[in-house]
Amino acid sequence: MAGKSLKTWIGINRKAAEYNFGVFRALLRPKTNLFAVVKSNAYGHGLWDFAGLANEFGADGFCVDSVMEGVTLRRHGIKKPILVLGPTLPALFKDAAMNKITITLSNFENLAVYLKSKSKPDFHFKIDTGMHRQGFHLGEIRKFIQQLRTSNLEPRTRLKGVYTHFASAKDTYYPTFTEKQFTEFQKALKIIDSAGYENISRHCAATGGAMINPKYHLDAVRLGIGLYGLWPSKELQLQFPKIKLKPVLSWQALISEIKEARKDDFVSYDLTERLSRPTKIAIIPIGYWHGFDRRLSGIGEVLINGRRARVLGRVTMDLIMADITGIKCAVGDKTIIIGRQGSEEITAEDIARKIGTSHYEVITRINPLIERSIV
Repeated sequence: MAGKSLKTWIGINRKAAEYNFGVFRALLRPKTNLFAVVKSNAYGHGLWDFAGLANEFGADGFCVDSVMEGVTLRRHGIKKPILVLGPTLPALFKDAAMNKITITLSNFENLAVYLKSKSKPDFHFKIDTGMHRQGFHLGEIRKFIQQLRTSNLEPRTRLKGVYTHFASAKDTYYPTFTEKQFTEFQKALKIIDSAGYENISRHCAATGGAMINPKYHLDAVRLGIGLYGLWPSKELQLQFPKIKLKPVLSWQALISEIKEARKDDFVSYDLTERLSRPTKIAIIPIGYWHGFDRRLSGIGEVLINGRRARVLGRVTMDLIMADITGIKCAVGDKTIIIGRQGSEEITAEDIARKIGTSHYEVITRINPLIERSIV
């Protein structure tokens, strides 16, 4: 077990992941492909650790951020389709083609380089329907198609799909913007169909879009946060009270030292915490290098033997201090940073609320060098 030889580790719950896959399979139309989004180290869960489970549980394909993430999956034996969502540098076109990794083209500059490249991987092109991140605008689609037509045959046959991304599908109090984007995407699809590309794959929905309306499912959905057992937003969770998701990730560490401090002693850097009473302190070997945000200084909590222990003073690079006054524990006992212990639980959402950010950020910023293990 990881805890026997490591100071801190991440557990990936196999049964929870399988359960979440079952939840979303039941929601999707039978012919809709489920693409597991495993970009950014699988949202902090470990690229290969989670992708291996997703492959086993029947994902039809995978979405990554880069060609190199896709190559890693290929090296671990993944044979299913892989789509790169992020931009791809021309120098990596060859690696993508050799490994049968599909890239995204989203601007004319990238398209021009692609058309001149000797190596041409399959590609999807992205439509910007209102998020104003990646993608061609609706009025640019005919120009895009014309440039494909005036090139040689190969680029035209390499076009395998088209997609867009919803900006606020998880914010269910504002459904009109998502519907507006979908309408724009349908207009784009009519142009594409009339140009003879009616058989390419179309997709627009991530977790939020897939949950709020089955008409957004189309040929495929790109499921990320939901597969990890987390909700895209609290609003969406409240809208679907009958759907339960199970968090896949837990984060644990071992107590490395225990000490006593007196009233009026200072704890950690910068003298920011002065003790109001005699205090028992546990030293826990994680810090902001590991992904425990520095903004949790003085307000963060961990679980020790089923009880909450507040972080004292500044979060340091590799260590935090926690108030264990009144908590029975010893050096070597487990500490829960994210997860459940007894009747208490600390979630990624709890941490995000404390520091004014998103739970997406909390989990994806966990250091990828921390060992992940399937439990």
